[in-house]
Amino acid sequence: MAKIFVEAYGCSASFADSEMISGLIRNGGHTLVDNSSESDLNIIVTCSVKDATANKMIHRIKSLKSKPLVVAGCFPKAEQGTIKKFAENASMLGPNSLGKTLQVIDSTLNGRKQISLEDSDLSKVGLPKVRLNPVVGIVEIASGCMSECTFCQTKLSKGDLSSYRLGDIVRQVQTEISEGCKEVWLTSTDNGCYGFDIGTDLPSLVNAVVEIPDDFMIRIGMMNPMYMPRIKEDLIESFDNDKVFKFLHIPVQSGSDKVLHDMKRGHTVSTFREIVKKVKERFGDFTISTDVIVGFPSETEEDFQKTVNLLDETRPDVVNLSKYSARPGTDAAEWEQIDVTEVKRRSKEIFEQINKISFENNKKWIGWIGKVLFDEKIDEGIKGRNFAYKPVFVRNEVDIGQSHTIEITDVTINSLLGKIAS
Repeated sequence: MAKIFVEAYGCSASFADSEMISGLIRNGGHTLVDNSSESDLNIIVTCSVKDATANKMIHRIKSLKSKPLVVAGCFPKAEQGTIKKFAENASMLGPNSLGKTLQVIDSTLNGRKQISLEDSDLSKVGLPKVRLNPVVGIVEIASGCMSECTFCQTKLSKGDLSSYRLGDIVRQVQTEISEGCKEVWLTSTDNGCYGFDIGTDLPSLVNAVVEIPDDFMIRIGMMNPMYMPRIKEDLIESFDNDKVFKFLHIPVQSGSDKVLHDMKRGHTVSTFREIVKKVKERFGDFTISTDVIVGFPSETEEDFQKTVNLLDETRPDVVNLSKYSARPGTDAAEWEQIDVTEVKRRSKEIFEQINKISFENNKKWIGWIGKVLFDEKIDEGIKGRNFAYKPVFVRNEVDIGQSHTIEITDVTINSLLGKIAS
């Protein structure tokens, strides 16, 4: 039996995979250790969505390969050759190959490299897990997606949509709650198309999960705007429950319909604009998170200004900003690229804009008093979330998993600062 170190990068689905890999390892009789210096074997669950991320993965792979190494997650599926180049003896495990976890580990420990990138028939619902956070349950509701974005490697890594059965997901959520979770994340590559392949949809799933009688909160993960017209009305209704965080992550990527067409995003700017308008009209305080890519190969200065204008108009609370980087195997990687200096200029302009918007949005919360669920220990104290999933920091002695009534006294660009209300 071996001592194994597991680390993960990327999206919440990647972290969920690492929890399940850790659960399978422990169930297989091995021991999990907290750092690679103590391990007999290292596992890294990777992400390959951006150039910068891929470079970080390469750096970590190189530093972990002094011991038997398994590279799991999206990177080996999308760029097997890159991993072989930097760690020729590393075994590989695809994001949908978790059923082979123990087999790959045993083979690697015995000095035999094993590459298991094909999909296994193992559903990710109901697997044992070792949680990264004892009060947050990450539940994968599907794998793969229905999109064909010209900039994205995810389809290469995770393939077509495969939704897990609604009843199985509800049972998994019940398990998370029974084991002490106060917050449940429903996550996948794209929550917006959940269930389209099995005759159901995301609003039906949310409605089923909120029927669980316990005290917990649900965070609904990223969904692409292209599917919003099909589920919008029912989704907004499903959010009208106190157990659902008033939070949506809908990546618009660009404020230009021409660029969205070139990206093959499948939505228009008005799709994004309308959903933002509808949820804010219905719920008032509602957190919108979005993603923006600047410097896409076909983005002109006029297209870029349309993105700037859209952000000014919709004022999202969170913007995940990326400088476009060509990813191997994607369509847009073959196109003529914009000069790096110009991409940096555009990125800097939007970075300053979104910081200003975030700070102004946060200032509106000063004086708010309400319930906050504390879900994360940090160096400066403890962090929680209010009903709109706004991050709230307090310096009081508070235990993780507790809820308290908090008064917001100050803000930063990224968070609200508060104290326990008397």
